[in-house]
Amino acid sequence: MNRKTLVLPAVIGLLAPVLAACGGSDSGSGDGGAIVVGTTDRFTASKDAPAPLDPAYAYDVGTWNILRQTVQTLMIQPRGEGDPVPEAAERCGFTDTGNERYACTLRDGLKFANGDPVTASDVKYSIDRARSLKADSGVFALLSTIDTVETQGDRDVIFHLKTADATFPYKLSTPVAGIVDPDDYPKNKLRDGFDLGGSGPYTVKADVENDELVRAEFTRNPDYKGSLKVNNDKIDMVSFKDAGAMGEALDKGDIDLMTRTMSPDQIRELSGDADTGVDLVEMPGLEIRYLGFNTDAPTVKSKAVRQAMAQAVNRSELVSKVYGSQAEPLYSLVPASVTGHSNSFFNKYGDANVTKARSLLDQANITTPVKLTLHYTTDHYGPATKKEFEVLRDQLNSSGLFDVGIKGTPWDTFRPAEKKGEYDVYGMGWFPDFPDADNFLAPFLDRDNTLGSPYDNSQIRNTLIPESRREADRLSASTSLTDIQDIVASDVPVLPLWQGKQYVAARDDITGTAYALNSASTLQLWELGRGVSG
Repeated sequence: MNRKTLVLPAVIGLLAPVLAACGGSDSGSGDGGAIVVGTTDRFTASKDAPAPLDPAYAYDVGTWNILRQTVQTLMIQPRGEGDPVPEAAERCGFTDTGNERYACTLRDGLKFANGDPVTASDVKYSIDRARSLKADSGVFALLSTIDTVETQGDRDVIFHLKTADATFPYKLSTPVAGIVDPDDYPKNKLRDGFDLGGSGPYTVKADVENDELVRAEFTRNPDYKGSLKVNNDKIDMVSFKDAGAMGEALDKGDIDLMTRTMSPDQIRELSGDADTGVDLVEMPGLEIRYLGFNTDAPTVKSKAVRQAMAQAVNRSELVSKVYGSQAEPLYSLVPASVTGHSNSFFNKYGDANVTKARSLLDQANITTPVKLTLHYTTDHYGPATKKEFEVLRDQLNSSGLFDVGIKGTPWDTFRPAEKKGEYDVYGMGWFPDFPDADNFLAPFLDRDNTLGSPYDNSQIRNTLIPESRREADRLSASTSLTDIQDIVASDVPVLPLWQGKQYVAARDDITGTAYALNSASTLQLWELGRGVSG
């Protein structure tokens, strides 16, 4: 059959996840065994990050996509779009009018994969453990609105919140709120290495070489009780060094499906006609890319320097040269498709304009050219990242206002250095924890933010974020959310660049690929199955 691109609309939940299976092909598990999934995500245990898969530490899309298959949460984001629904819980909901008391009742008969029963006290232990450990990844900040956790009997859990938080059900759907067995996860320390246990749809066996997970074998958990329908018995996830190696494995039939992260060239090739028996599925995504600033660093401490960069960067040219139709320029931390989005950066700066950028620097008496190094990670966001930063460098240098160099570093070195404040300017991506505007703002701007940023705006932290969280109707929160975005555009602690789509490429006997990723880039391996080629 011809390769074909299936473009899925935002409301994917209304579609049947069916791919045509016409035209035979060998598959990565031709005996009908495990479905083999390729990824370029790297999973490394190191001195700086010894516990990459502990729910109290993990905070990137790759490790979360392992945890979501194995560690159960009270709530889960639905198959398509919409509010989270009960998972380990039988029911959950606010029990007051102020969104400050949230109660859940566990499903009856839940078990960890080792056979131990899952009780309300385990939920309390897991949540309290993540909050008290305060891992330097910053993931515990998702639970910052919790005051106390109360249990009533073996199945009822009550969360008393410090302040109103309409987004709390979403937060209970994230892996930091995953339920772990107290016998396996110490209260006062992280669980080092790649051992992992839970009550989710799969158990996992990690194949580790040189402190790096190279293959994860997911096996259906026979004791799983929850809201998910598991369409396969076994999934093998293989980590590749780069997109090229992953693509070759798909072409040879060593894997059945690949997703994060394909190169722009691969996606363009897969979109064309070729008799290969591979389908490319394109779907909306909420991935964003941005530049972060250490606002205490001498080179960018002046707001005028950051504003001049915002004025000089040409997002349209950047996207066109590097990603083409696979991305769109972004003028806020909040993606255009999320309720509460405002084009605050465009409203303030308009199109790229060197004359206006020069004026900003002149008014602040900044000597030009401003010498800077832009840091990026070589192996976390895909092979096009280097080219992206070459284009950014050339744009800034061609203005005559900056003298910019670029430096790439592997993720296991890059991320710890960024958190320690060793980079003045650095490139990062964000895959949302949940699809709400709050999750594109608070993680970067609130206390204990994920970047370790010294930027502190009291109006945002003390007034606007709490105001926005009081509104259960998220459209009603738009005024506060817009005010936050406008302040960010003025102060530029971060500089949003683009918003991307997401893709899955699979051999044509693999079904369920339309649901393999949700809008928050959650990998849903339970949706995959093997159809009939022919």
